[in-house]
Amino acid sequence: MSPTGSAARYPFTYLLTPVVEAALNRARRRERGDGLRVGVFGGIATGVAFVLFGVVFWLTWQLMDYEELGEYLLRLGFSWLFLTFLSFVLFSAIVSALSTFFLSEDLRLLLAAPIPAKTLFYSRFAKTATQASWMVVVFMLPVLLGVGVARCAGPLYYLTAVLTLVPFVLIPVALGAVTTLLLVNTFPARRARDILMLMGLLFAGALLALLRFLRPERLLNVESLPEVADFFTVLQSPVTPLLPSFWAGESLFTGLQGHVDWLHLGSLWTTALAATVVARAVYGRFYFTGWSKAQEARKARFTRLRWLEALMSHTPMPIAWRSLVTKDLKVFLRDTTQWSQLLLLVALSAVYLYNFSVLDLGRIPWMAGTLKNIYAFVNLGLASFVLSAVAVRFVFPSVSAEGPAFWIVRTSPVSLRAFLWSKFWTGFVPVLVLAEVLTIASNEFLGVSTVLKVVDAVAIFFMTIALVGLAAGMGAQYPRFRAENLTQVAGSYGGIAYMVAAVGFIVVEIFLIGWPTITYLWYDHNEVRIPAARQWAMASMYGAAIAVALGTFWRGMQRGVRALQDLEGA
Repeated sequence: MSPTGSAARYPFTYLLTPVVEAALNRARRRERGDGLRVGVFGGIATGVAFVLFGVVFWLTWQLMDYEELGEYLLRLGFSWLFLTFLSFVLFSAIVSALSTFFLSEDLRLLLAAPIPAKTLFYSRFAKTATQASWMVVVFMLPVLLGVGVARCAGPLYYLTAVLTLVPFVLIPVALGAVTTLLLVNTFPARRARDILMLMGLLFAGALLALLRFLRPERLLNVESLPEVADFFTVLQSPVTPLLPSFWAGESLFTGLQGHVDWLHLGSLWTTALAATVVARAVYGRFYFTGWSKAQEARKARFTRLRWLEALMSHTPMPIAWRSLVTKDLKVFLRDTTQWSQLLLLVALSAVYLYNFSVLDLGRIPWMAGTLKNIYAFVNLGLASFVLSAVAVRFVFPSVSAEGPAFWIVRTSPVSLRAFLWSKFWTGFVPVLVLAEVLTIASNEFLGVSTVLKVVDAVAIFFMTIALVGLAAGMGAQYPRFRAENLTQVAGSYGGIAYMVAAVGFIVVEIFLIGWPTITYLWYDHNEVRIPAARQWAMASMYGAAIAVALGTFWRGMQRGVRALQDLEGA
């Protein structure tokens, strides 16, 4: 039998065996911190799932009291839920198909092997569908389970859910795969990846802004019934019977009532099968041409950024630090996958500030002052968590970002102390600007007292120093120079250890800052003079907060420098 005929005997799932075996080997040969990482992220995922289930169960239970309106809202909610995830799966499929079909390292071996084209396509298609949809499916499970339990649904509902999700996922995956093929045949594959990354982040930011600016809190205001009617009109407008999201919502809603919607369920399956067949035909015609273009090297681009060099020349840093900071900034600005994430961060920050701007604390005037003070401390804690998340994503991997080229740093006439300090300054300034903007602007929207504004602004300054220094130092203690991307570094054992340490530090700081501030506000509200002993105690707490912040910063940086020096001597 010919090699091609022999290979044709095996189904396309045979080509997925290396993926399964690699996952099993990774589970057997656990690295340091794997247990901690699984425990932390597994606990977070379980907690999120329980929260989603509880919220959806409660909402569905409450809607049962409104009869026809509740049925309408549940039906509309299904359509919106599937419409949102349809968009997510589509964008995820476009990015995943670029990797699995064109940039995967094993493609050179597979394309040279006697493997039928359709077998290769279906194996890559299955891998793309899994990568693009697993998170959406995991997110959907507690939501659909919460609705089913609240409505006491029978087995038909859960069977319908499975028969709905499978074709619903295949449709956007097929469309995304074809879109990726067209992009690769138009642009170089690596340039297409940058374009897709940018489009995806813009889409995510726009979606976050849209969901927040709809202002769903208007539903809780009885005085805004005309606005609520307009709100439902806006919600209904993107729900069209021509989209698979509508078919999935209708099929699931009918299954919830104990019936089968053969029309919409059949539409899902026939469209999914047809989309897969069309994708297979298009790939059979244009795939090899696109893959050949994907092997072309990217054209050399000399982004000199002379304005950055001129700007950095005016900074008071030593020449070694300044050169390293300039180099890091140039690398960051040239990497689309790095700076494009700032767009999503800006969108999240805008939504964060908008939430504080629409808080209507004047509806309860007898508690407005107390609530403002409480929200001010909540804002300080939230801003601290935001900057710690930004630090673990951008500052913690900065040492590992040197990759295999770290030997150049080790052999250069630059001390490792200067090298680590350059990483600190590169991350400190932008993180400080973000933290101060979030804190000062949100407190301004809240209208808190001047004392709280000053305390929060000063506190977030010292907390930024500590958290950025801790991130740079721990990033030097737990480097991963062979990581394929910086996201893996942030999710490593060192990244998790940093987040645990950061949370503990934030809790301690909030306590040390909160007690003297609340004490001052209480005496000021009652117009009573603060006793001298109490003043000394308050000053000691503020001093302790500053000392803890500076101590955390200094110890983190010192341990990072020692870790790099030990690495150099190894």
